[in-house]
Amino acid sequence: MATARRSTLLSRDRAALVVVDVQEGFRKAIPDFEAVARRTATLVEGARILGVPAIVTEQYPKGLGHTADEVGLNGEPVLEKTVFAASQADGFDLAGRDQAVVCGIEAHVCVHQTVEDLAARGVEVHVCADAISSRDPANKAIALERTERAGAVPTTVEMALLELCGRAGTDEFKAVQRLIK
Repeated sequence: MATARRSTLLSRDRAALVVVDVQEGFRKAIPDFEAVARRTATLVEGARILGVPAIVTEQYPKGLGHTADEVGLNGEPVLEKTVFAASQADGFDLAGRDQAVVCGIEAHVCVHQTVEDLAARGVEVHVCADAISSRDPANKAIALERTERAGAVPTTVEMALLELCGRAGTDEFKAVQRLIK
């Protein structure tokens, strides 16, 4: 007899976007920084279109600089932190949401610890594998394995945004479709 499995589809009423440390100080150290920043920008803009709140963190901005301009922040709250888990930063609040879409840098440190902490709090975490990175690709690979073992749902930017849309034919879908093409 098959066991019923709870759906892990994202819902715009339940989800928040968590952008972890996509900062200028990582630009030269992260081999695919520009791609991660672009995909993060797609997530941020998609969240705006769909009414999904976004939380952005910056690890020690005095040393690592601020969020990269291409991420395109426009009023999203930015939390400065020195803790590794973004969810432990002062002021971090999912505003009652029980799903988190996570992207950012570095996969094996701040992203991983954020995912572990949120999962331990009972939040359903979706990690955008194409919008995270580390200086060393091996660290990213291990981070993805560990986040999945912690209960995170692996996803991509396109999958996450289309799940949040829920249906085709709406104005929101058309706007998101333009972002991901």
